[in-house]
Amino acid sequence: MHQPQHKRVVVKISGEALMGEQEFGISPDMLRYVAEEIRSIVELGVQTAIVVGGGNIFRGIAASSYGMDRTSADHMGMLATIINSLALQDALEKQGIQTRVQSAVAVHQVAEPYILRRAIRHLEKGRVVIFAAGTGSPYFTTDTAAVLRGQEIHAEMLLKATKVDGVYDSDPVTHPNAKFLKRVSYMEVLERQLKVMDTTAISLAMDNDMPLAVFKLKHKGNIRRVVCGEEIGTRISN
Repeated sequence: MHQPQHKRVVVKISGEALMGEQEFGISPDMLRYVAEEIRSIVELGVQTAIVVGGGNIFRGIAASSYGMDRTSADHMGMLATIINSLALQDALEKQGIQTRVQSAVAVHQVAEPYILRRAIRHLEKGRVVIFAAGTGSPYFTTDTAAVLRGQEIHAEMLLKATKVDGVYDSDPVTHPNAKFLKRVSYMEVLERQLKVMDTTAISLAMDNDMPLAVFKLKHKGNIRRVVCGEEIGTRISN
């Protein structure tokens, strides 16, 4: 069995990933699948934090584009991530994994407040920590939150589990000849405007030298492979 190459990681999962084959909402089958994938690295002794998006329920940027105030829309998006985090917590605990949700927005009845030292203590005790509500501030995406939390907890890598195999030089859905990029630098992502993460997230990762792995979530075992050092998907680094 391969040994993990990383002691502590952050896994970023989009809200859309939790939809499965549905058009919106949360798929129980997909929740179970994600929980099993996370369990596969927890069993290796990898300290695991998760940041989950809210796009399957509500997307702030989309709402602001048709007239809603961006701050209000983003706050609604943060609440959507809390719903997803609680669903994922339940799925993980059904897999026998102790899990804590820490929210950047105060919701004391359902989640702990985000406290850095408490989060690190949970990780050291082998618990999975799900960071909900993004950064707690509007105008910042959950991708930015994932990089920020990764820096704060001193994670060794950010794993971005997506719908595609990795990073392409153009959208592979609309461009059949899109070229797959195995390795790419942060600066290339910014200069070529590759749609991996928003520019704030990429800039923050670049400034703090946080390595990123972008890979397909729906390929069983991929999270474990990345943690064990296999060259899966695309690596982004300085």
